Amino acid sequence: MKDLVLYCKSYRKDFLRLKRLLKSISQHNIDQIPFYISTPTADRELLIELVGSQGYEWVSDESIIDANPLVPSGIANTKSGGLAQQVVKSEFWRLGLCANYVCLDSDCIFIKDFHGADFLADDGNPYTVIYQNKEYFQLAIDRGYSKAPAHLKAEGDRVKALFGRQGPNYYCPCPPFIWSAAVWKSLDEQYLKPRGQTFWDLCTPEHPETLLYLEALLNFKAIPLYPIEQLFRIYYYDWHYYLLRRLGEAPDKLKDNYLGLIYQSSWDLGLDYGGSQKSIFSRALKKLKRFARYLQSFI
Repeated sequence: MKDLVLYCKSYRKDFLRLKRLLKSISQHNIDQIPFYISTPTADRELLIELVGSQGYEWVSDESIIDANPLVPSGIANTKSGGLAQQVVKSEFWRLGLCANYVCLDSDCIFIKDFHGADFLADDGNPYTVIYQNKEYFQLAIDRGYSKAPAHLKAEGDRVKALFGRQGPNYYCPCPPFIWSAAVWKSLDEQYLKPRGQTFWDLCTPEHPETLLYLEALLNFKAIPLYPIEQLFRIYYYDWHYYLLRRLGEAPDKLKDNYLGLIYQSSWDLGLDYGGSQKSIFSRALKKLKRFARYLQSFI
């Protein structure tokens, strides 16, 4: 079992983004931390065609799902793609490949050299990205986008209530996540199994995997809490990106504080594989709204 690996769960629509991520890892992974990619088995041939077969180890999503014998066969087919992705990422630990893993999304990009010590403390336990997200919340409110922080606050309240914890909400809404197998195991053994549940039951649109991990850590204390802030600069929405660029932000200026950046694929659609399935009218309207948000960044 390895102390630390990098891991990304991907699928065909994100393979061009994944290729970009792999290139950045190959360039900046000084300690040669092993990199694992999982996809549906049906997507493997396309993965090799678009991304290649070097620089990573492939595992199937199905093998991760099957690693939990309590999960009913075919359960992934009963969930939305986004929800199934959350669960597969969270269950990667069951393969027994590592004690800790840096969970990346395909839209992540490393922008400078990184080492194992960026993710693990001297005693071998992982750092935990955990913070209150006040800077983004305030910025969204200031710019007239108050629904996003309200949604995140409601999520935090719901997940906190599952564990009966009082106090402030904590977040780690965007990757990379530094996840400990010990924390996931504590959630499984001390919360799920006593209730006759699996993670497929607990992880829902109302209870996202990121908050479930943090609350499990805070409640069951499987590892020491070594808090750090976000490792990557995340541009949550196009308005967020436009505004920060207008203030002078650029990738080279981020290197003092961040290992990488994320142009979230929900709005940065340029690397979608296969093109859009929406109508010409819908795509034109989306571009018009995006241009309006660009103009708004000047205000």
